[in-house]
Order: sequence, then C-alpha cells, then structure tokens
Amino acid sequence: MTPPEAPLHGLTTGTRGAAALSTRMEGLTKRAQFLACAKARRQAMPGMLVQARDRHDGRDAIGWGVTCSRKIGNAVTRNRAKRRLRAVAREVLADAGRPGWDYVLVGRPDVTVARPFPDLLDDLRSALSRLHGRRG
Repeated sequence: MTPPEAPLHGLTTGTRGAAALSTRMEGLTKRAQFLACAKARRQAMPGMLVQARDRHDGRDAIGWGVTCSRKIGNAVTRNRAKRRLRAVAREVLADAGRPGWDYVLVGRPDVTVARPFPDLLDDLRSALSRLHGRRG
C-alpha cells in the first residue's frame, strides 16, 4: 500500500513535459528473465549486486526484480531484505532506469538488511550510472 505522501512514479500526469513519469515499470516474473539478467552486465555495490540487460525487444517498459538467497539468513531476514530492495527499486528505477532494460537487485548477506536506507539508494544510483556508462 502506498502512503498518500509517496510520489506517484509510473503514472502520466497529462502534461507533455512529464516524460520521466510516463515510463512504465514491470516486475520480472519468469525464471528465464532472471537468468538472462544474470548472464548480462553486473555491478557489485556495498549494499547489493545489480544485474542489468538491454532486452532489444522494442518495448519501452523498465523490467525489475529482486532476489535474496538463503545465504542472507532465515525467512524473516530474507523478506526484510527483499522489502528494502523493492522500496529502493521503486524509488530509483523510475527516474534513473532506462526504458527497454531489465534490472535485478540481489541482496548481500549481513549488509542489505543493516545498511542505512539512504546508502542503499545511493548504491543503486551509482550502480546504474556505472552500468550505463559502459559501452558494449
């Protein structure tokens, strides 16, 4: 549930100057999508690992997913890490993600849960700038 004061990313506002807000975000649902991201570019950051790939399919939506292995900890810890990564993805990918790309955020043991939230936001922004700064 979204709090009333939260920004509404992904919704068009009816103005022509709001191109960044019209980018649609879709969750990755199939295992093959996650595996394709795992084979593409990746950037390790202190709070997470970010995997990214250009789909080359002509759709302009941003695809995103989150995963945490059992190395993170028990179910409570894994779910907390996934909640935090989902919140980071919603906050950053709507503005800094590229349309036509898929992103997977992978939690890191002992760090994703304990790292301050603003640092996680900075980690994702930095990872995206590094991933998209490369050519190839």
